[in-house]
Amino acid sequence: MQIEKFIAARKKAGFSQIELAQGICTQATLSRFENNGQVPSLKILIKLCERLDFPIGALFPKIGVKHTTLVATFDEIEFLLITMEYQKAQNLLANILTSELDTPELKMRYHYLSGFLLYYQKAAAVEVLFAFNQLLLEEDTLYQLLAYTGMGLVYSEAGEKVKGEVYFDKVLRKIYDYPVKSIEETWRVLHILYQCGVFYSEIAEYQVSNTLLEYALSICSDNHVTFYLARVATQLACNAMKLKMPQGEILERLADANAYAKINRNEIAQKTIAQLTQAVKKS
Repeated sequence: MQIEKFIAARKKAGFSQIELAQGICTQATLSRFENNGQVPSLKILIKLCERLDFPIGALFPKIGVKHTTLVATFDEIEFLLITMEYQKAQNLLANILTSELDTPELKMRYHYLSGFLLYYQKAAAVEVLFAFNQLLLEEDTLYQLLAYTGMGLVYSEAGEKVKGEVYFDKVLRKIYDYPVKSIEETWRVLHILYQCGVFYSEIAEYQVSNTLLEYALSICSDNHVTFYLARVATQLACNAMKLKMPQGEILERLADANAYAKINRNEIAQKTIAQLTQAVKKS
């Protein structure tokens, strides 16, 4: 996160730390952010940026990637996860022998994919949590953030939104500064941002949700990654529906989402978008 830009904006606006923090957070919280890089919750960050009239997107780093060759089967499974073809992905994963996973990276990737596929296919919560817990054995990795995301989803699905937010908040404090090194890691960052965006929409924190989803769109644009565009754009349209925005604007967002889905031949997303479009036109 580019904190120096935030500090420069505060000084240019003539705010002291105490003045900027008033009514939003403690001065100590703001000081830890500016001086030690300890990121506050996204809700606090949005309010601070609004007071400064500073675009929060300017804080987020531009993520660049350098493609690296990974195991082809894992690549295919991860791509199927993106396009929501969960059964095909599960079939491929089932053919991978755990004895072949002879590096920490391969083991972590296996557990990450296994956890999300179990979740999407409505497996028992204990099975899903066990898979994600394997990822917590490695400290300060993107897999750890994926584990927190997955665990947040499990608690949210069980109706424990407050507990779920504890895990999503852990993710948001670290995801901005994660050093992405490959196209696959970009997919994972987008997966995290999308799931966080969906969660905050479900608890009616639409500003937080939209900020995360728009950041995801910027990553897609900067890195020519189109596979997540349909899902992100669809969720932004759903947020617009919940906020009762004008019908024309909602339909425009759905049309954009449908175009992205067509580009990537994502038939599952196209069906969802078509159903949403019909519902909006009837409303």
